[in-house]
Amino acid sequence: MKTYCEIVTRTIIPAIRALVARQLVRKYGMTQLEVAKKLGVTQPAISYYLRSKRGRIAIEKLKKDEEIMKLVGKIVDIIHKGGTQEDLQKIICEICHKIRKEGLLKDNI
Repeated sequence: MKTYCEIVTRTIIPAIRALVARQLVRKYGMTQLEVAKKLGVTQPAISYYLRSKRGRIAIEKLKKDEEIMKLVGKIVDIIHKGGTQEDLQKIICEICHKIRKEGLLKDNI
């Protein structure tokens, strides 16, 4: 049996990273290497995110929710402006609470 947090760590967090990476590249013209440094992952991981090689199913589910995408947009802006880790964590927690409340993890994505 997997706990909610285990599922989020394996599926939702990578999906959020992928959505954030895409927006940082598109909205701010950042390179994959710049995005990788901002997100604390490798450049190949960013390449996978941009090509939907990681977390595709979760990404598609999250993209359908307008409120979640607004929160992802806030994350993008915070990262670009150099906001605090605490600010980012609050928004990620908001996303997780929304996902849990709406039952989006019932199929383990």
